[in-house]
Amino acid sequence: MLSMFNGLPSTPGLLTMVILSGIAGLCLMLACMPALIRYLRKLKYGQTEREEGLESHKAKSGTPTMGGIAFVLIPVLVYLVYYAFFRPFGWTINTAIVLLAYVGYGLIGFADDYLIVVQHSNIGLKPKLKFGLQSILALVLIALYLMYNEPAFYLHNLSFAVLPTWLFVIIAFFMFTGTTNAVNLSDGVDGLCAGLCIAAFIPFLCFAVWMNDLNTALILFLVICALIGYLFFNIHPAKVFMGDTGSLALGGLLAAAAMVTQTELYLLIAGIVFIAEALSDIIQVTYYKKTRKRIFLMAPLHHHFEKKGWSEMKVCYVFWGCGMVAGALSILLAILH
Repeated sequence: MLSMFNGLPSTPGLLTMVILSGIAGLCLMLACMPALIRYLRKLKYGQTEREEGLESHKAKSGTPTMGGIAFVLIPVLVYLVYYAFFRPFGWTINTAIVLLAYVGYGLIGFADDYLIVVQHSNIGLKPKLKFGLQSILALVLIALYLMYNEPAFYLHNLSFAVLPTWLFVIIAFFMFTGTTNAVNLSDGVDGLCAGLCIAAFIPFLCFAVWMNDLNTALILFLVICALIGYLFFNIHPAKVFMGDTGSLALGGLLAAAAMVTQTELYLLIAGIVFIAEALSDIIQVTYYKKTRKRIFLMAPLHHHFEKKGWSEMKVCYVFWGCGMVAGALSILLAILH
């Protein structure tokens, strides 16, 4: 994998346009977010903190949510405009899968947010319905992928393991449903989810370049730039939250990027913080149901450290650091193999 970056656009002008498109997306985020925050506040689309939640978080009630709308729409629109004018890389089924995953899971999250924030439902989408929609979308994405690709994933030294189709479907299904929900769980501290996603997307941007899937690489690059812009407004104290609209979209994009680049195994490394968040929640709930006792002071894991006295920024810095190390390790392992 030493030739990972051979797929980078060789024309200086093309590379310049890619960079400029990222800058355009970042600038649009910085320009549009204040107006979106004012609009959400005017509509009273505010966050409602749980009564059993942390005391320090209750002051956040009323903070505008559904801010994920911006970093879902802006990168997609910038990509479509870029593609319409330059058509540099050619449209592929993988491009469609990545965009469908990003927008599709974002729409499921939007429906959940809308019911909670606008319709004042206590739970939003019912858990079974929400999981059902996530599952259907996962199966659609997997079916589209298998129509044009082998059920394989990258091992090492430019070799791939071809799996029985049924086994690939099971693995990919749990990857989509697990990743979307794990990313969603990490969205509990100002700036945490967005920063972790930036760290997790970078390895798959590199893998997409190596696989010569430059459309996927461009989409990931645009989303990373948009998330950087979003962080200006979401860092503590947050002026806006992404809601399920943003977190489910990011999780779907991460899983789709791993599937189309056939680097599912590296998601276990690059996404280790998300895995830890999800496992802490599963362990806590399971153990409490059996013993009425808790292993963690509060789940998911970031709340445990808040309960121990960590500030939100300390949680972010430590978790972001772990995410960046995990991302760098996944790239290093891929290069060495």
